[in-house]
This record gives sequence, structure tokens and C-alpha cells, in this order.
Amino acid sequence: MARIRTVLIDIDGVLTVSWQALPGAPQALERLRAAGLGVAFVTNTTSRDRASIAAALVAAGFTVDPGEVFTAPAMAASYLRQHHPAARCHVLNSGDIRADLDGVAFSAPGERPDVIVLGGAGPEFSYEAVNQVFAWATDGVPLVALHRNLFWRTDGGLQLDTGAYLHGLEQALDRPAVVVGKPAAEFFATALRALDSRAEAAVMIGDDVEHDVLAAARHGLTGVLVRTGKFRPDSLAAASGRPDHVIDSFADLPALLDGLD
Repeated sequence: MARIRTVLIDIDGVLTVSWQALPGAPQALERLRAAGLGVAFVTNTTSRDRASIAAALVAAGFTVDPGEVFTAPAMAASYLRQHHPAARCHVLNSGDIRADLDGVAFSAPGERPDVIVLGGAGPEFSYEAVNQVFAWATDGVPLVALHRNLFWRTDGGLQLDTGAYLHGLEQALDRPAVVVGKPAAEFFATALRALDSRAEAAVMIGDDVEHDVLAAARHGLTGVLVRTGKFRPDSLAAASGRPDHVIDSFADLPALLDGLD
């Protein structure tokens, strides 16, 4: 593991499915730590805040500190503080992420907001709720999305995610949303800065070939795709590029890194 000093790790579908550890994943993480590698968990998960994510991983058998977890909601808070200070935000999200939205002001129910924040999809994404977002955005309210993932995997199978709604909204509005989670460059850069690491000395491992692996590779990281979680052979075949490496699971990552010099 001489060349690689830092590992950025997606969580859902890589370490866990429905917050249950995938086989060999906790042991592989310990091998990376024992080798002295810096570790960050970079996730578009929007159903939990950082502290809750860390607690769930610990319960699943992983050694994780909340400070090692980087979430799309926390990135959104940073973006909003910088670009929309004091804005009143309407947040459409499935799950409680307010702890990660530090410093963000929320609009009252039904009130026209200054910014719309589109989070993770779930029952909250009713026709009425999405249509209200469309109406406000049509009226000029900026649209910020935590991510554009199309789906994710649970123990009940693949589940539709925000990207399916976001794509339709962007087409209807004829303008793109600002996306702050993966694959945004600043998301990867923030984790690397926290670990005092350079992109060329870092690996990003994920189950989403476009938003995890190829996005990281475009910013100089080594991209590693796992055949777990949302991985599908047809998605890999249709991808905009080829990952640097494809492995069966996170459990195989230490052996892969041992072979890189």
C-alpha cells in the first residue's frame, strides 16, 4: 500500500446494505487502518445525520468516528452558508438531517422559500410536494440537490431515488440544479483536505460507477468499483468510462491495494 495513503469509502452498498455489514467488510476496514491509511466515509445518504451514520456503522461492527463521515447534507450546509447566507430553505427529504444542516434557516410550511433543498427520496416525494417545488422553482427560487442518484439497494431490492425526480424537474425547468453531493468535485476535495491528502495518493471505492468511481477518477483519484449494492453489469457496460479497478467486494480492497506500487 506504499503509493495509496488515503481511502474514501462509500457506505451504502459498499460496507452495508440496509445497515447490515456485508461479508468481510469490517475486517477489511481494520486491515486498512492497521496499514496506516487515512480513511473517510463519503456518502450521499440523506436519511441520517453524521452521528447517526457513525452509530449505525459501529453497531454493524465497524470502527468509525463521526468526524470521519462526510455527508451530502453537511456539504449542502456549507454551500448554503457561502452562497445563500440567511436564506430560508424548504427542505424536501426523507429522514431527519437537520443536525447536519448547521446554520441553515428553514421556511415555514407553505411559505415561499428563498432556496429549495431537494434531499433523499421517500414517501415525502408526493405529486403535491414535487409539484410545489416545481412551482417555486419556476418562479425563480434556486434549486439545490443533495445528489442525483437514481436508485439504491436495500434488503428489499432496488429503490427509486432523488435523481429520477431531479431529472424531470431539470427538464421541465430547462435549467440544472446545483448538486452538492457526489459527484460534485468539492465533495471529494473536502474529504481529501480533511485528511491532508493529495488526489493521486487516494482511492475512492463505491458501488455507483458514475457518481462514485468515475467522478472521483475525473478529479485524480483511483476509482474502484465493487460488484455489490447497486452494481449491475449493464450499468458498467453503459458507463461513460472504465473504472481503474473492479473487485467483487470491499473485502477484496486490501489485497488490491497491496498489489499497487
